[in-house]
Amino acid sequence: MSLAEHPPSDGVVPELRPLTTYLFDRAGSVDPAFTQLDYSTERTGVEHTIGWNELATRVRATAAALADVTTRGQRVAVLAKQDLNYVVGFLGALHAGTIAVPLFAPEASQHGDRLVNALADCTPEVWLTGHGTVDTLRGLADEAPVPMPKQIIAVDAIDEKIGDGFQAPSLDLAEPAYLQYTSGSTRTPAGAVITHRAVVSNTWQGGTAFHVDESWTCAGWIPFFHDMGLIQLLTIPVLFGAHSVFMSPFDFIMRPARWLRQMSGYPNVFAAAPNFAFEYAARKVKDADRQDLDLSGVRAVINGSEPVRATTIAGFQEAFGPYGFPASAHRPSYGLAEATVFVTNTREEGPTVTSFDRAALAGDRAVPVPPGTEGALELVAAGKPHAQLVRIVDPHTRTVRADGAVGEVWIHGPNVADGYWRQSGGEIAQRSEDTFGGSLADPPEGTPGARWLCTGDLGVIHDGLLYITGRIKDLIIIDGKNHYPQDIEVTVQEAHPAIRRDHVAAFAVTTESGEEGAAVVAEYHARNGEDELDPAEVTKAVRRAVSAKHDVKLRGFELVRPGSVLRTSSGKIARAATREKFWSDSSGTGTGGA
Repeated sequence: MSLAEHPPSDGVVPELRPLTTYLFDRAGSVDPAFTQLDYSTERTGVEHTIGWNELATRVRATAAALADVTTRGQRVAVLAKQDLNYVVGFLGALHAGTIAVPLFAPEASQHGDRLVNALADCTPEVWLTGHGTVDTLRGLADEAPVPMPKQIIAVDAIDEKIGDGFQAPSLDLAEPAYLQYTSGSTRTPAGAVITHRAVVSNTWQGGTAFHVDESWTCAGWIPFFHDMGLIQLLTIPVLFGAHSVFMSPFDFIMRPARWLRQMSGYPNVFAAAPNFAFEYAARKVKDADRQDLDLSGVRAVINGSEPVRATTIAGFQEAFGPYGFPASAHRPSYGLAEATVFVTNTREEGPTVTSFDRAALAGDRAVPVPPGTEGALELVAAGKPHAQLVRIVDPHTRTVRADGAVGEVWIHGPNVADGYWRQSGGEIAQRSEDTFGGSLADPPEGTPGARWLCTGDLGVIHDGLLYITGRIKDLIIIDGKNHYPQDIEVTVQEAHPAIRRDHVAAFAVTTESGEEGAAVVAEYHARNGEDELDPAEVTKAVRRAVSAKHDVKLRGFELVRPGSVLRTSSGKIARAATREKFWSDSSGTGTGGA
């Protein structure tokens, strides 16, 4: 029975081997393994392809080069651009028995502080990159407050012959494979310790949940340093023998039509993107760029990493359904770095959208109502787990909640990380215990009592499907009622055309008198210059809409310049950081704007 043919089972993953052993199983094949679509020199793109045989040779050589300068268990940072060097470097670090740290080349991201903080946290002995980035990294090592590595290695300059005769260490599945740094922006960086067992288990879970096999194409642009990009575009192709075709996030943002052409140009496509990308593509891809698309070969496209909206799904289908995109291929899903990535996914039936009574949700109950009901809130199901356990838990009593009751999402399975790096003491140790040390009080029969991952996400099970309702830390509680910030944010962005979609942050505030309330920071469109804006009109429209729809009186509203609302490195709204930037509890007012 092939990897793709294993039947699903509740919380059970078959016996698997370390990831790179599957690469060397294919070392005799010249079939394409990874293809980079490079738009840096040609508008139409240039394909750079590496076959399985060449990939295995280069990975072996990279592992041998690492063995010459560092030892098993040491950290090795991957600081390459989104290219084939990244693939070779990451797999080479795993094959050498070192702990890979997937990060990014300094010029490839605006999140320089995140890079510096992660390097300082894990103190890698070696940095892997491409030859074109070596000088930039030397400058980083000289100028930034990061530990100097023993060596910076350009993986594309390694002599392949040094891998001849290299004997890779025998890897224990319980050993750390890599550190996945989370994308939060307001806390000390935390690297989730992903073991060899966790990465190969979650790769199997994700691949078999979507029925990926060697005839499929894993396509996309999500960065390799992001958990979803790493698993969907790099590890799933290695485990299942699928062809990975990728581009850089920048190339997608510059011309989103490239993503659609990518999905149109290859067979049996498996892709993934956050919700904003579907809206962005539907809005930006021009009619002329759609005419020769054939999306009938798309098998599954994950929509995850941020709240999934029913209007986004409908808009994407309206835009690309006429060009063959199957409605059932849109697969809302849920995951997080601490679970490696994949947790739940929509199956072949496609998206499920359910309307819930808003007032009942405020009281932690999910009561379905007919679509279009006044006061209803549409939620998109994130699907079901595959070979792992998901429970909805009351975080105060640590008891499992019944279906239809909102609580914290807890996860148990071989894909869960071991904890956060450097957990021997202090803040990180406590975060590790709080996050990975969940224990159930009076667990139901057949349910493990300990070692649960406490996600911090709020959710509910309805008709066997998981719905994510928000984040515990972001919840706005007014007069004992729960209000979800993403719900208020949607209302705000629809209240006036001057407000930029998906550039709104809602958060809880406290006034000088101790009253709980909500405040909002929203960007205006760049096309609406300050001279053309009527802040009073926008503010009035927003306050009126929030009051009418949520029965909430805003304590403050800030209308700010484009780019002011902070985001995490994965593109999510950084509500706490935005609140800290624009709001002061001591004064009960914002710091500027409308």
